[in-house]
Amino acid sequence: MKLLVFGQTGQVARALARLAPDAVFLGRDQADLTDPAACARAILAARPDAVINAAAYTAVDKAETDEATAHLVNALAPEAMARACAEVGVPLVHISTDYVFDGAGDSAFLPTDPVAPLGAYGRTKAEGEARLRGTGATHGILRTSWVFSPDGSNFVKTMLRLSETRDRLTVVGDQVGGPTPAAAIAQACMTIADRLREGPALSGSYHFSGAPDTSWAGFARAIFELSGRKVEVVDIPTADYPTPARRPLNSRLDCTTTEATFGLARPDWRAGLRDAISDLKVLA
Repeated sequence: MKLLVFGQTGQVARALARLAPDAVFLGRDQADLTDPAACARAILAARPDAVINAAAYTAVDKAETDEATAHLVNALAPEAMARACAEVGVPLVHISTDYVFDGAGDSAFLPTDPVAPLGAYGRTKAEGEARLRGTGATHGILRTSWVFSPDGSNFVKTMLRLSETRDRLTVVGDQVGGPTPAAAIAQACMTIADRLREGPALSGSYHFSGAPDTSWAGFARAIFELSGRKVEVVDIPTADYPTPARRPLNSRLDCTTTEATFGLARPDWRAGLRDAISDLKVLA
């Protein structure tokens, strides 16, 4: 499969590079997502068998004051990619987020549940989904959550860094979701892209997050346990950790449709965490 990937340095893009080293990866210098037309031209020039969009504006707090840029990257660029994919006749797999939901309740969100984002980042991602669907392109929108890996910036690396100088940390305990290894997301994207090539009727929105669901505080405890760091984790409510952008309290995602359609079960984040910590050479 001749694969074209938007993204080069992000966590999922790097995981994809390990799985598909022969794929073409487009960084900002080759396809700046603030220029949607350039993204479309890249697809038309490459004529790939499938496209994965692993790039996004993910600075959740910064998006509150820079929504115009987030809108270009998260809404208009995916639409342009989808139009080009429709013209070439190839599928587009687009990574989205739990932030399209409002985080109300304690039930896992279904792919068919109405979106109701709390902030600018979620709004731009939700609009990108809608615009992509509107093009009629063969597509798989893959919503995921709490991505981690040995690469880039993420919660695992932040906790390990803080533990170098602190033996007690306060961590939010009332936000619940599924931490998801970037490697598992990358494999899911490739599987979905391949299946969409064979069956365009499978186009739709799907959920994919790690299991079991936990809180950020619970995730932190697992990080310290596996890395052998003696750090006390104290649960605090979201209200005690204010941020410019509101975070959903409930990021649980119902992934049953994804497993039934593509055979992709929720990955065990604990196994993925052990791999990530081992790669970072801090395993106990």
